[in-house]
Amino acid sequence: MEGFKLYYDEEGDILYLAREGKEEEVAEITPGINVELDKSGMLIGVEVFKASYMFKDIIKAMEKRFQVA
Repeated sequence: MEGFKLYYDEEGDILYLAREGKEEEVAEITPGINVELDKSGMLIGVEVFKASYMFKDIIKAMEKRFQVA
């Protein structure tokens, strides 16, 4: 995922992976996850809504790992 940057909107609880480009189309690939495509159909963004819920198991595992370290 070269060129992508990660952003998190804490207030909206949205995780966003993005790279430079102009959004031409948005497609919901599953409830709570959208992809954004440019004019040529290349992926330029991924939005994950309710990110803290979607990644709750991963976050818990990371917290445990950091507590041990």
